[in-house]
Amino acid sequence: MLKRGFILTRFNPIITPLGAVVLFVSLIMLIRSLLSRNSYEIVISSTALLLLLVIAVIGIWKTKKFKTLESNWKTPSPLTACNDEQTIVTGLNVSVPLFFRLHYYLQGHFYPDGLAAENKNRCIVSLETSVIRRETSAQIPLEFPMAGVFHGEGFCKLRDIFGFFSFPCGQTQHRTVNVRSAPCFGKKTQINAQTGAEDKRNKPAADIERYYMREYTPGDRYRDINWKSSEKIDSLITRISTDNQEKVSRIEVHFRNFASFDSENKKRKETSLVSLESLWLLDRAKARLTYFIRSLLEQNSSFIFDVRSANGSWEISNMDELELFLDALAGISFFPPQYETAIKPGAGDLYIFSTARDKTLPAFITACNPRPVTLFIVQPFEVNSKVETETLHISDFGQMGLTIPAGWLKRPKIKPLGVQANKVEMFYAQVAFSYGITSKAFK
Repeated sequence: MLKRGFILTRFNPIITPLGAVVLFVSLIMLIRSLLSRNSYEIVISSTALLLLLVIAVIGIWKTKKFKTLESNWKTPSPLTACNDEQTIVTGLNVSVPLFFRLHYYLQGHFYPDGLAAENKNRCIVSLETSVIRRETSAQIPLEFPMAGVFHGEGFCKLRDIFGFFSFPCGQTQHRTVNVRSAPCFGKKTQINAQTGAEDKRNKPAADIERYYMREYTPGDRYRDINWKSSEKIDSLITRISTDNQEKVSRIEVHFRNFASFDSENKKRKETSLVSLESLWLLDRAKARLTYFIRSLLEQNSSFIFDVRSANGSWEISNMDELELFLDALAGISFFPPQYETAIKPGAGDLYIFSTARDKTLPAFITACNPRPVTLFIVQPFEVNSKVETETLHISDFGQMGLTIPAGWLKRPKIKPLGVQANKVEMFYAQVAFSYGITSKAFK
């Protein structure tokens, strides 16, 4: 049986509110029955108090034996928003006494705005599941509706079936997990690799082949593997010719996570609070960037991506480097606008990903001239337009066991951003504040 809570607290008394009520009523009944010499009430109140005492003694005794219990909770890897996957809890191989059940709790905070955000920009997470008897593992459906960082702790409690006591037991395991954006799909971008000299040069047969060897990395051609050398050292070695060049293309990508919230929060004097609608626009921009890079790497493994954002820069040339980048992308949030110099001249196109919160985007695109620019921008949904939009339902937070801060319920006005580029692809997103029953965080 699964229960989902909505209040995270550090105060965990061993007696539950129900147990406290039963204890108080039994004591009052016992005192009154002794004064009135009512044997019937004396038996009932004494039995109730004895039951509470026996349960408390057994519970305290067992929790001391479970003191060294090391349970482990492991999320799916990678953890993606709206994944509908289970978090596995292991190491629950203990003997639970009769009339008791072992419960596992997963609590913490979810930061869609990144760990650098203040406490007001976090969601409270509280999940609980009951472990089936004689089972050494359990499952908890830990889900999130958007990208961010989850900092949580997992621990066990021994509870009686009557609900009178709840005894913390075992060791607490802390963990920080990056949550990636839910995937999106769109038009695939076609980019032709720049042709090197490999298919233009014909070496004379008398020439001596010059090459060097290095360890195999994903994306290398199988025909370049030196199988004889690989067998000797039990590791794949790739042979790279110095006279040949493979088809390769460097793709320059700018992920603009800039935004200014001073005017939005001026009346509330909360300059650090980012609205939920703004975070949802940024989340969809992350999803589109992920799809862009992954689809192109699958199209041609020789592509190399130079990705820049306000947080730093990354070079992505294979799937392993892409996975590391996506973990970093999950925790990226908005940065205040910064002074930007003109883009260095280059031969290739620029691919820019941004949101309607980026008010300095038009000036940046102007500074990119004369280089061609392809812009992917996420805009707020326009009521009068008939376009496909991705909707985040605020009710999904509660269904997933998350409690959102009250400031997110306010709806600041986000205006669509008008901008020109060589090629522009618009994506639309909105937040539904109606509390309806939904099955997915976005549709």
